[in-house]
Amino acid sequence: MKLPVKNIQGKDAGELEVKFTTVEDGRGTQAVHDVIVAYNASQRMGTACTKNAGEVAGTNKKPWKQKGTGRARAGSFQSPLWRGGGVVFGPRPRDFAKKVNNSTRQLALRKALTERIKAGDVTILDDLKLSSSKTKDFISALSGLKITGKALIVVQAHDKNLELATRNVQDIEVTTGADLNTYQLLRPSKVLFTRGGYEAVEKRLAK
Repeated sequence: MKLPVKNIQGKDAGELEVKFTTVEDGRGTQAVHDVIVAYNASQRMGTACTKNAGEVAGTNKKPWKQKGTGRARAGSFQSPLWRGGGVVFGPRPRDFAKKVNNSTRQLALRKALTERIKAGDVTILDDLKLSSSKTKDFISALSGLKITGKALIVVQAHDKNLELATRNVQDIEVTTGADLNTYQLLRPSKVLFTRGGYEAVEKRLAK
């Protein structure tokens, strides 16, 4: 399998052979599901917290005497039955992270990349260098590729000019081949790899 390589003007600039082992239909779907669930779970803060009867502010004094008032017995101002009292079985700080082993993560990434390539959603750029960090320069540079909708740009290494130029562009995300994950790969409509970024991903998948 070969992928066409384009320059920044959208013209053909050669081909790039797919070297990683692609995943056939019917395999790897569960791995993708597990990795996406784990990713979304790890984004949860888990900081929701309520106070129980032992933590809310109050005194240990009995609200009123046990007998003779005609009212129900009460022993604490912090009772969950009272306004301002403690909460029963409320949320407590917790870690939502789920463990996924490395082989499953790699299978999920290979599966996701295979499907995006088959669907024709992957474009390889010969290079993507900006002379400045201006957003208008990035938009004009990308106009030849006719990208619409959400797009992910995968480069070989962090580029300050590119990151500054794209941070105010809606629906554009930039990452490196070393940091790319399955969720990022599946989310956008189009995926743009620089040649170096794609080779960095293939190097990860060869391990």
